Amino acid sequence: MSRSMITVTYRIETPGDVEALAARIAADQSTGTFTDLPGETEAVRARCAARVTAITPLAPVPTPSFPDPGGHGPYNRADVAVTYPLEAVGTDIAALATITIGGVFAIRGATGIRVMDIDLPPEWACHPGPQFGIEGSRRLMGVAEGPMIASIIKPSLGLLPEETARVVAQLCEAGVDFIKDDEKLMSPGYSALEDRVNAIMPVIHDHAQRTGKTVMYAFGISSADPDEMMRNHDLVAQAGGTAAVVNINSIGHGGMTFLRKRSRLCLHAHRNGWDILTRHPGLGMEFRAYQKIWRLLGVDQFQINGIRAKYWEPDESFVRSFHDLAEPIFSPADRPLPVVCSGQWGGQAVDTYRRTGRSLDLMYLAGGGIHGHPSGPAAGVRAIRQAWQAAERGVELCDHAKDHPELAAALDKWGENDRPNA
Repeated sequence: MSRSMITVTYRIETPGDVEALAARIAADQSTGTFTDLPGETEAVRARCAARVTAITPLAPVPTPSFPDPGGHGPYNRADVAVTYPLEAVGTDIAALATITIGGVFAIRGATGIRVMDIDLPPEWACHPGPQFGIEGSRRLMGVAEGPMIASIIKPSLGLLPEETARVVAQLCEAGVDFIKDDEKLMSPGYSALEDRVNAIMPVIHDHAQRTGKTVMYAFGISSADPDEMMRNHDLVAQAGGTAAVVNINSIGHGGMTFLRKRSRLCLHAHRNGWDILTRHPGLGMEFRAYQKIWRLLGVDQFQINGIRAKYWEPDESFVRSFHDLAEPIFSPADRPLPVVCSGQWGGQAVDTYRRTGRSLDLMYLAGGGIHGHPSGPAAGVRAIRQAWQAAERGVELCDHAKDHPELAAALDKWGENDRPNA
């Protein structure tokens, strides 16, 4: 019998006793229920019972994360490690999600539960992981070193295929390494995927023939029907495309498994919907736990927002996410390419460089920050590259901008309230 264990760390909150609630979680999610059972022998527990292996107390809070009618504080909190025998869970992701995550949130007596981390034993290396990851992404884009500069089709929705192709031509000429469909663009009536592929790929091929540079274009192929998604995949691959945007929460674990087994494309993950799982600090799941599953399933590139993002996520959360992706699960090959995005322009480059540990293994993805530059998209790309030069040289943006007009124009337009922090 295998003695390998899966350890899940929960942050729990309760008006009662943390240790007692932790023990109930371990029992309810494995062999136990609300009462003693004649069949729950020591042999059964030895095979399959989950056990609390560590409790780290945290400061109590005066108000509950979940509504607690008639309750009163303080509400006790702790990070609790519960170990589950591999014998009881196996290596199936649906089993993991059901046993260690799904039922935990139903426990009576909790006013807050959050999955903080999942530690998996070596048996879980059976999952494929990224097909391309960081090194494969660099190879396909022809970028041996430095950040990969990327853009998004804007407007996000509404452009006809031939209009989209004109934007692609502009971005290729501007010198980007990567272009993507917005995650909301899949196969709408005004721009069916097949029509978009037929309009865009000749532009990509023509640019490659003239310059020797093949820009990676990621088409939105997501579908709730795995067969339809594979037909979309094949349309892109047969036209010479190298990448796809995958809305991972929309297609689910099963859809991603189906796609990864058959895929020839670099899979660029958009995590829209993750905010539902994580935005409430007393509920849901940390990115550290969430991202491990998707990496094992085969994500090659992972969007994680960025410094001073346009959405709700604070900088500290982005920095943690970046370092979580940089940490191997089982080997360095299972690291996806971090994609820094969400309201990015050159103004965040210096802080991004410093706060990611001076990493250049990233994609820097800008939509409005390129298209919206006052001198056009080519100047927008140059401004971002100039900002990254400043970051690598240890120069402040305002100083570097003195003899780099594109960066100076970007700072004039967007930089008044967005100067780099020390």
